[in-house]
Amino acid sequence: MTLMSRRNFLATGAGFTLALVLPAPFARAQGAPSDIPATPNAFIRVGSDDTVTVIIKHLEMGQGPYTGLATLVAEEMDADWSQIRAEAAHADDALYKNLAFGAQGTGGSTAIANSYIQMRKAGAAARAMLVGAAAAEWGVPASEITVRAGRLSHSSGKEAGFGTFAEAAALMEVPQDPPLKDPADFVLIGKDVARLDSAAKSDGSAQFTLDIYREGMLTVVVAHPPAFGARVASFDDAEALKVAGVEMVRQIPEGIAVYARNTFAAIKGRGALEIRWDESGAERRPTSMMIEDMAKALPGARVVEESGDAGAIDGAAEILEADYRFPYLAHAPMEPLDAVIEVKGGQAELWYGCQFPSIDKPTVAQALQLPPDAVRINVLFAGGSFGRRAQGNGHLAAEIAHVAKAAGRDGTFKLLWTREDDLKGGYYRPMTLHRLRAGLDAEGNIIGWENAVANQSIMSGTALEAFMQDGLDPSSYEGSNDLPYDVGARRISWAKIESPVPVLWWRSVGHTHTAFAVEVFLDEVLERAGKDPVQGRLDLLTPGSGRYRGVLEKVAEIADWQGRTKDGRGYGVAVAKSFNTYVAQIVEVENGGVMPKVTQVWCAVDCGVAVNPDVIRAQMEGGIGYALSAALYSAITLDGEGRVEQSNFDDYRLLRINEMPKVHVAILPSAEPPTGVGEPGVPPLAPAVANAWRALTGQPVRQLPFAQLLS
Repeated sequence: MTLMSRRNFLATGAGFTLALVLPAPFARAQGAPSDIPATPNAFIRVGSDDTVTVIIKHLEMGQGPYTGLATLVAEEMDADWSQIRAEAAHADDALYKNLAFGAQGTGGSTAIANSYIQMRKAGAAARAMLVGAAAAEWGVPASEITVRAGRLSHSSGKEAGFGTFAEAAALMEVPQDPPLKDPADFVLIGKDVARLDSAAKSDGSAQFTLDIYREGMLTVVVAHPPAFGARVASFDDAEALKVAGVEMVRQIPEGIAVYARNTFAAIKGRGALEIRWDESGAERRPTSMMIEDMAKALPGARVVEESGDAGAIDGAAEILEADYRFPYLAHAPMEPLDAVIEVKGGQAELWYGCQFPSIDKPTVAQALQLPPDAVRINVLFAGGSFGRRAQGNGHLAAEIAHVAKAAGRDGTFKLLWTREDDLKGGYYRPMTLHRLRAGLDAEGNIIGWENAVANQSIMSGTALEAFMQDGLDPSSYEGSNDLPYDVGARRISWAKIESPVPVLWWRSVGHTHTAFAVEVFLDEVLERAGKDPVQGRLDLLTPGSGRYRGVLEKVAEIADWQGRTKDGRGYGVAVAKSFNTYVAQIVEVENGGVMPKVTQVWCAVDCGVAVNPDVIRAQMEGGIGYALSAALYSAITLDGEGRVEQSNFDDYRLLRINEMPKVHVAILPSAEPPTGVGEPGVPPLAPAVANAWRALTGQPVRQLPFAQLLS
């Protein structure tokens, strides 16, 4: 029997779903915008077998929200970790919006930060209602009931699990402001509880998009233009249709789609297509010319931050200047883009690792000319993303919707991007140029600092353009402004570059290049002034930069910092704040011949309350490996006709297991609200390596990757 209360509790014989209409204190995560309204949230399901299933509103792509968010609920419910389960929320803005930016989506390392209070309040409310139901059943005051490890008990000897009271709890009054635990009483928060997704991913029961098979499903691959901005002029599909298993070929806005009964036939059919492309609007410049054009644009860059005397540098005793160049970077997650759509009777249902449901759902609805309520997105595990699935224009959702529409009938279609599609398909970290100048007085003190940045805007032309400020895209230069250092007069500027090459956030977004430019240039300036890299940074920190100081001092302590070189090895340091998390790293480098060999990395992180230290350490380690891979090897380049020169991991080189350094992570204790850890481990790594390499060899590093610089 199903019971529905006016208080939005849904009760069934199998348990209940907590669907709280949360007042403002529930719904606003610390650090989230204060004007986000309270919205209904459905997060908890208690089973008759005492299991507690937490509905996770953030995409699990390896960064740990299944475990982190479930920990918050379990802590406040006083549940035993063994009874906790997690499953993905479907696409529903009203229930599952990200409180940091008011729409359902995962990004910006906000999963824990925006959910910390929200999920704890949900857990506390569920606990209070279960206790109330038990008190009524046992005829005792609620205050006399204790909850420990998922069991309710009373001094009279009565004891039961959560499931016993699930239905009765559904009829209890929803507490409007349930008290939260004192952090001193935490049992799970701050502990290394086991990840909830590891077992399923290990035994093969976890479902990814590739695991979805529906009756009559066709596999689809798309021939995309070979140059960015090109379009289909005409095509001949005669040979493709002769391939056994190919069912049909259709033109869609993104290119030519081949529908087949299996993946092999689809790819073979695509290879048999004859397509003539219109490249009149395509990007035809090689990347070498594009970076030269960026340099020409720098004098016209718009000022985004300025303080002090703009002419201070010109009157300095010594002036230092440097340009830093950064390539396009592909995300290269282990699972390339894919999705399944089933269109039937005026309804569309999708299965895939959807990172921005708030964008994808209306995109599909518009493409198929359906009302949004006729579209359901089932969010699956994703095999990595690093920003690739966080599409401001919903291009994957649009492409699979166009595939379904072009079929001209109801059916189920699985869209697959191959690794070659992935690497050649655009949506890269923007190619970027930084030009820095610093002025020193006679004592070697910095009296002026300039940083001009040129790159494409990620937000421009997407659903996220509303976040731009007077035409400025903060993600293009974040980290170059608002420095923690006293560098005298400051002038930071940005030149927006236009190109048909589509760009997208890449793990830690603008900080991937700004941290490098700032921390490497600063290191060169400190060296010129005869100052130690660690102490020099500490001396420059402005009042209010205590958390920068904390991670710098901690990383110097755990690395036993003794200077730039020791025993034939070079040492480099860098610090960065990204997504409100502070990370400092020191690296140890040996001369591997042509390339640096990074042997050890020490990392200190301050991310506020450490909900799960093991996940934090894993994200720092993973971020360091990812960043080192890009710093040493990765670059997407365009040839003289605008074609991408890389196609797979043979020419888009990744770090190999024997190249992974030993990593030491220290998590600073903190009572501050928790912040993100999925991205902040990335920014300090490359500049620390560059600083160590310069210390060891005397060679400054002004462009990445090392493989291109040193080849």
